[in-house]
Amino acid sequence: MKWVTREKVKVDRVACPWLIRRFIDPEAELLFVPAEEVLEVAELEGAISYDARGQGRYDHREGKCTFEVLVEEYELDEDDLALWLLADIVHGADTADRDRTPQSAGLRAIAEGFHYLGVPDEERLAHGFAIYDALYAWCQHQFK
Repeated sequence: MKWVTREKVKVDRVACPWLIRRFIDPEAELLFVPAEEVLEVAELEGAISYDARGQGRYDHREGKCTFEVLVEEYELDEDDLALWLLADIVHGADTADRDRTPQSAGLRAIAEGFHYLGVPDEERLAHGFAIYDALYAWCQHQFK
């Protein structure tokens, strides 16, 4: 399956690929394109669009960030309290609700740091996946 979103990924556009690869489709092909090309590329490639500023198949809705929308849509949170906690952290890091969790501000700072470094999207994902793996492990530990 192909998934497409805007280039120059930050919080939600790193969290979502992590979620997709870890829980939805381990073989997913991830595409990053200029914002104005997301829907066109989705149609041409038969890809699922996400986090495309209100235009994607999966996007912010009802006050939730795209990560939360995907968690709910794929019913991933039913028995996984750690994933629910991670969704709260991502929500706080990606929306104006910065105080949602104590960890949200740190996650946002890390994402912004990669942005300021000008790191390419693929490298941001590689580093970001390690960060989300560690953060998810921390979340799991909170329920032991």
